[in-house]
Amino acid sequence: MWSSTGSHHGSSKVPVVAPEPQWYKVPGPESSTGLTCKGCRCCSPTKDLPPETQSKQTVPMNLNLSSRFRLFKRKPSIEESQETSQGGVDQDSKGRIIYGDYLQLDKITTAQVLQSELQGNKIHDEHLFIVTHQAYELWFKQILFEIDSVREIFISGHVRDERNMLKVNTRIHRIVMIFRLLVDQFAVLETMTALDFFDFRKYLIRASGFESLQFRLLENKIGVQDNLRVPYNRRHYKDYIKEDDTETLLQTEQEPTLLKLVEEWLERTPGLEVDGFNFWERLEINIFDGLNVEEKKIEKMRDSEEKANLMVELVKQREHFMSLFDEKRHDHLVSKGERRMSYKALQGALMIYFYREEPRFQVPFQLLTSLMDMDTLMTKWRYNHVCMVHRMIGSKAGTGGSSGYHYLRSTVSDRYKVFVDLFNLATFLVPRHWVPKLNPSIHTFMYMAECCDSSYCSSEDSD
Repeated sequence: MWSSTGSHHGSSKVPVVAPEPQWYKVPGPESSTGLTCKGCRCCSPTKDLPPETQSKQTVPMNLNLSSRFRLFKRKPSIEESQETSQGGVDQDSKGRIIYGDYLQLDKITTAQVLQSELQGNKIHDEHLFIVTHQAYELWFKQILFEIDSVREIFISGHVRDERNMLKVNTRIHRIVMIFRLLVDQFAVLETMTALDFFDFRKYLIRASGFESLQFRLLENKIGVQDNLRVPYNRRHYKDYIKEDDTETLLQTEQEPTLLKLVEEWLERTPGLEVDGFNFWERLEINIFDGLNVEEKKIEKMRDSEEKANLMVELVKQREHFMSLFDEKRHDHLVSKGERRMSYKALQGALMIYFYREEPRFQVPFQLLTSLMDMDTLMTKWRYNHVCMVHRMIGSKAGTGGSSGYHYLRSTVSDRYKVFVDLFNLATFLVPRHWVPKLNPSIHTFMYMAECCDSSYCSSEDSD
């Protein structure tokens, strides 16, 4: 900052020197513009002034200075930094809850009871075994918390306000990220060798991971079908759950699953209405017209092995798409467990896939993708579990008396995939020019989301 003294003709501009403790001077090259570096004026005393005053506050050329300097802000000393870092207010005396009490760490960190130690033969790696499984159970609890919140949004009808779909998508994605963590967590447990596990395995008696209540609740709430489960030693899985927890388990079998709720949501996909866009009928016409065009192209080819192969492939495609548009065949596949969703829900999912670039279908498409990611990661988790068990005990029976590795391997299949229909949608993808074109009114409709302010704002789960 600069100030002027004296009359207009005899005025001179005197620099206002900043307090010495705030600045230090470093000799620099002379410049014709005064206290600047390389003429860029980036450190000029007038750089922070308004544009209209900068021209008036010029730096005089005849300053009586023995040399030119560059000015830099003084760095705080170590003592000043330490003083600043300790400048907070100690609120321990103000009755606030402290970290350990808030997280109940006294309960968590004392919950590792080594059975080997109780037997007078403490085995080091048993501690890792316990902590890892406790961590799994804590994450299962968080997944259940997220699934329950998503199910509540669907059950309460708040999902009809499409603004809530972002909340649903975010929480499903969170579950996906947790499962990624759980899959990777096996690497920590695998730092324990088979011999290390053998040292304390006898102390586990008949305790088995199959008895995990939370994992069974998770399977039920997502939508693993009871009739597709692999029997455990020829007995139902509920027989291995504590009697006190049986009621909780049975309740989840009566509640709407995430699969069922997503199915009902897909059935309401805009554009499926027969008296509206009628997507399904238009798609059927376009696909079979396209197949007829392909057939004519093949017929014009010269007789050859390639022509015969193409014709055989075309017949297979025609039969394949005929099954897609046959509702009775679909219901038969559902009864066999090969498909999970209703016929109309399948239509809605396929429509979202074909028009996923339309604004109204972008978030729904992301949700379907996240549901497949969740299914994939659950399968990976089962597979990693199988590999770890095989590494630790070979083909021996499990600690709970099961067939161990062989039983777990049987669970890594599509029988335990909940959203298998979404994976199979890729089977029915067709060239883009076969997809029904959106007329102007429908195209505009695809830009407009359905909103219901009363539903959106009255949600108790809006935070």
